[in-house]
Amino acid sequence: MAMDLAKEILKLKREKNALILAHYYQPGIIQDLADYVGDSYYLSEIARDCKEEVIMFCGVKFMAESAKVLSPNKTVLMPCPSAGCSMADMASGKALLELKEKHPDAYVVCYINSTCNVKAHCDVAVTSSSALKILKKIPNKKIMFLPDRNLGEYISEFFPEKEFILWDGFCRCHNKVSREDILIEKEKHINAKVLVHPECTKEIRDIADYIGSTSGIIDYATKDEGTDFIIATEEGILHELKKKNPNKNFFIPGDKICCQDMKKTTFENLYDALLNMKNEMIIEENVRKKALRSLENMHLLASQDVRSN
Repeated sequence: MAMDLAKEILKLKREKNALILAHYYQPGIIQDLADYVGDSYYLSEIARDCKEEVIMFCGVKFMAESAKVLSPNKTVLMPCPSAGCSMADMASGKALLELKEKHPDAYVVCYINSTCNVKAHCDVAVTSSSALKILKKIPNKKIMFLPDRNLGEYISEFFPEKEFILWDGFCRCHNKVSREDILIEKEKHINAKVLVHPECTKEIRDIADYIGSTSGIIDYATKDEGTDFIIATEEGILHELKKKNPNKNFFIPGDKICCQDMKKTTFENLYDALLNMKNEMIIEENVRKKALRSLENMHLLASQDVRSN
């Protein structure tokens, strides 16, 4: 049944001139079906540059929103419209405007894990893979960063000369990763290296052998000579890690770090959305235009080389 439905999805994809994008946190069967699998930054590039007229974004709402902001003439669909991001929902455009009034000289940086209504009031968006590169090019001494306080705190450690104003948001999955659970895995696997996403708290980052984005973690584990790795990020990443490294071992601390929203995509709702062109991402044009600046600045600054003085 699943194989038949997968074939029907691929047939529909060709008929609709569609492209299927999937984040690393999506279910493994969805990743295998997708045309491209990656982290937020990579997928936003693909969505912007692809020639297809329809983008089926297998991820969460802010990802599909970003694709629509960058490509207003394309039809952007989601398999499940209720797949949201609790971190993104912790910030609002109204609250951001109030904070900006208190700090009019701050350069406003938003994590891509934010709504388009928030991006509309920011100077630049960043991803966990592009944040440090982008911040190196921002001369402002005062930085407002939202919505993830953990990622903002991590970034601030590289720029002691700057003042950071951090929003009090977080990822529910990464924020609850336990130091004790990691140490238990370390006792079981003495030579295992700890690979951590920067959305984790400082006490988790402090015991990491490597801190990086989902794509960074995959690259590190693939290139490293070690065989055992403790992975402190959403467990969907294991699918790609095991595909690239069948002879290596990967362990999730506490046995489970799962984003339920990322797991809402199924063959059934993907097929239904593509067949009936359902769950289209619609954004008010005035909001889209304002949000576009932060995303365009993200791609511009992330692609430029840092010039030394």
